[in-house]
Amino acid sequence: MKRSFINKIVDEAIGFSKSLGMTLPKFAYISADGWKQEDQSTWDEVFDLELGWDVTDYGSDDFYKTGTCLFTLRNGSVNNPKYPKPYAEKMMLIEDGQVLPYHFHTYKMEDILNRGGGTLCIKCYWATADDKLDEQRPVEISFDAQKRVFAPGEVIRIPVGSGVTLPARLYHSIWAEGGKVMSWEVSKVNDDHTDNTYLEGCPRFSVIEEDEPMRWCLCNEYDKVRGQK
Repeated sequence: MKRSFINKIVDEAIGFSKSLGMTLPKFAYISADGWKQEDQSTWDEVFDLELGWDVTDYGSDDFYKTGTCLFTLRNGSVNNPKYPKPYAEKMMLIEDGQVLPYHFHTYKMEDILNRGGGTLCIKCYWATADDKLDEQRPVEISFDAQKRVFAPGEVIRIPVGSGVTLPARLYHSIWAEGGKVMSWEVSKVNDDHTDNTYLEGCPRFSVIEEDEPMRWCLCNEYDKVRGQK
């Protein structure tokens, strides 16, 4: 992905979230240059837990077909006692027709919510012992606190205001219909480096081509601004 494209997507994400009445934490609006002016000793939680912006195309080189823009507001760590928080909170902005590829989490249970825009769609399969799709086992999940049973791969449509609970080891693919969606994730601690299993083995983070200066620092590249003035 080009840096110019990432800058554009974050600009649009800020505008879209504001259009839906969502104000994000202060660190959402700190630019790459702005981080160099901050008292960085007070921002360890952001740096260490990789809070903030995340723009990925999962290695597809086609963001609008396969990708998403995310913002992590809160997180903890299962390995670092400095951050005992047992939960995470994340915003996911999904373009109309854009797909997040099939993946599951070994540790994390999560609620996926539709906070505004179009319809949020999900397909789910349980993972088999060898991490394939179980095309036989029914998918029983909580939909707005109501037990619902779906066929494997059945489209689950989530209107604005609703959400589903996804247990660990449940493959899911997510997309938006009828307009861009502000999706929200409330979950156990999130670790994007160790707790994502992708059906097709795609990379979680994208390779970036530096075609213009960084305007927004992504969550996995704070090393580029940390300790600098």
